[in-house]
Amino acid sequence: MIFVGGGYVAFEFAHVVARAGVRATIVHRGARPLEAFDPDLVDALVERSRAIGIRVELETEVQGVEAAGGRLVVRGSRNGEERRLEADVAVHSAGRVPELDDLDLEAGGVRREKHGVSVNEYLQSVSNPAVYAGGDAAAVGPKLTPKADHDASVLATNLLEGNRRAVNYDGIASAVFSLPPLAAVGLTEAAARTAGRKFRTSHQDTSGWFNTRRVGETVSGFKVLVEEDTGHVIGAHLLGPHADEVVNLFALAVRARIPAEELRQALYAYPTHGSDVRFMV
Repeated sequence: MIFVGGGYVAFEFAHVVARAGVRATIVHRGARPLEAFDPDLVDALVERSRAIGIRVELETEVQGVEAAGGRLVVRGSRNGEERRLEADVAVHSAGRVPELDDLDLEAGGVRREKHGVSVNEYLQSVSNPAVYAGGDAAAVGPKLTPKADHDASVLATNLLEGNRRAVNYDGIASAVFSLPPLAAVGLTEAAARTAGRKFRTSHQDTSGWFNTRRVGETVSGFKVLVEEDTGHVIGAHLLGPHADEVVNLFALAVRARIPAEELRQALYAYPTHGSDVRFMV
């Protein structure tokens, strides 16, 4: 199987089929897949993926898919050279766009951008106050399920009661359900620097930690960003067993502005993966 695109879907399904005995290949046009996640942890996940037999082809632009002799040929190019990859199945996993083109938004005076309808903090169209948009259809916020769920609640309030509730996307966690999973919340180091934030970074390879070894995993690590002035967690990036659950503790800390010291002093159930949070901040 060939997965076109190096995002969530590609890595999640490649890890599933690889463990079912399928030769899986991920083809990504950029230099690094999973671009929204911490680059150091992504590199570790790519290495782990290759170790279990997943082929990861980077900087390869897919140009077409053809049927040939009962199989599929994915045509692409890398550094100006043609690449031809054969497979039984090719999966489009290069992302999605909201289904807006057929709505004739221009006729309704609804302004849109590349990523969706232009809206204000109440999810109301900036050009037609009778129109609201949320989820993937709105040009604001991350394209994630919890964001869409939050938007639905905000929209219901504002449509029924008038504009009185603004969106708040602080602390929305995101996870790639690979094996091991990769998870993140808040700012990356690059984003924090661009925003001019002063912070310290706690970064460690935890493949030797008890909670990783006891479940037979060989790759894990974390990177946590703590703002210097306030002591608040402004970003957390996790790779390893149950990272998809542990990240929710950091999501709460980011959204509720819980100081890192409070996370360190909390009394966690042991031996849970969440109990490792105190060593990450």
